[in-house]
Amino acid sequence: MSSLVQSVDWLAIAPPTLAAVVGLVVLVADLFIGEEKKAVLGWVSVAGLAASALLLLPLRDGDRATFCLTGDAHACSYTADRFTLVIQFLVLGGALLAALLSVTALKDANKDLPEGEFWFLLLSSAAGAALLPASRDLATLIVALEVASLPAFALVGIKRGDKKSSEAALKFFLSSVTATAVSLMGVSFVYATTGSLYLTQIADKIQHVDGQFHALAQAGVVLTLVGFAFKTAAVPFHFWVPDTYVGAPLPVAAYLSVVGKAVGFSGLILVTVVALPSYGDVWGPALAALAALTMTVGNVGALRQQATRAYSAVRLLAWSSVGQAGYLLVPIASAAYSKDADKAIGSTVAYALMYAVVNLGAFAVAALVARTSPLNRISDYRGLYARSPLSALILGFFLLCLAGLPPGIIGLFAKVTVFAAAVDAGLGWLAVVMAVNVVIALFYYLQWTTLLFRAPEGEPVKHRVPAPLTAAIALTAVLGIALSGAPQLALRFSATGLF
Repeated sequence: MSSLVQSVDWLAIAPPTLAAVVGLVVLVADLFIGEEKKAVLGWVSVAGLAASALLLLPLRDGDRATFCLTGDAHACSYTADRFTLVIQFLVLGGALLAALLSVTALKDANKDLPEGEFWFLLLSSAAGAALLPASRDLATLIVALEVASLPAFALVGIKRGDKKSSEAALKFFLSSVTATAVSLMGVSFVYATTGSLYLTQIADKIQHVDGQFHALAQAGVVLTLVGFAFKTAAVPFHFWVPDTYVGAPLPVAAYLSVVGKAVGFSGLILVTVVALPSYGDVWGPALAALAALTMTVGNVGALRQQATRAYSAVRLLAWSSVGQAGYLLVPIASAAYSKDADKAIGSTVAYALMYAVVNLGAFAVAALVARTSPLNRISDYRGLYARSPLSALILGFFLLCLAGLPPGIIGLFAKVTVFAAAVDAGLGWLAVVMAVNVVIALFYYLQWTTLLFRAPEGEPVKHRVPAPLTAAIALTAVLGIALSGAPQLALRFSATGLF
């Protein structure tokens, strides 16, 4: 029997650990800081997330693993490899941008949002999200998933006295708990058939399962995927998304749209490609069907949004994020059929990087518009160019990136990469479904873009943009433009090295 004594590499676990520690510091400091100085907590949180991201730099030199069984050097609970570092960069970078948006949102809320609790919950969720891609056993994966999720429930419902926010949090909580319970049942089935929770050991042992346990192992594979499919907002686990995004504070919606998806798809990749590659005939078709259904339902939902409906801009971004989740699932499904699974997974990571940058940027501009138009209707963006030319140009660029049209070259490049992954894997039908959905998405993205440059109704009123909001918009714009200028950098950076 293997020894349970495990080694600890403190540098490897430093990024998520620092985020968690800063969260605790902020929570305790909140007890001793007066109301007039609460803003300091926000900047401490921003600095903590920036420092956590910087701690990824010393880990670039080579793969590191910790919490390993002494009897098996390959059975580790935490691995800081290339895949882990790329996803942790995406998670912590996304959380940092969401934190910059939150600094302004909390100030504008005028004490309706409790600052100390808000920052503690955001940092705790970010720590769990950063832990998940490094997890290499099913127990740690599920724990990381819940550490990322539980604070997010509270963040969605944190608006005091807001019925819409409370309802959104309840719907998010109940659906997430159900998905997690199903996943735990799947994990128990996998453990029962293999006798191990470590992904590398499962990959080996599940190939030699007795025939009488084959059906149990297949059921375990499918059920385990449910919790992670919920996080990616894959159909039919998507129904919580529109109401949750509308009910949550806008920075929290931005955080969920990017970091929540990073948690979901990284979990799916680890469970399927790393732990269960021999069961590709089970999860491959399941994820391909989910991808087709998700992108279609998401884009049709976005297409149906009425410009004058309250919160229609946020609802469109919510349905759009469901559609984008479908594109993200395509390369993961392709990995089941492809001879080069690492390349297919790299396509997913590259697409996620593009999506994170431009979607956070779109939410940042939405947060700017919401300061003067709290109902955040699509019609409120009419004539934005007359009020704020730079913001309109930046939002137009982000929308073109999401649509995959020039000058948003990074969006086009990412879609072509995903399309190529499907074709290379022999999933021609899925590539056709994706092409149809890209055309559907063009309509509503271009419709919103043209609205920005129409003549405004009434006299345009210009407003000062707070520094944190300016920083978030500028940072995402610079990254989007840089990646459009050299899109191959995204694919090179996203090479996962899982194998």
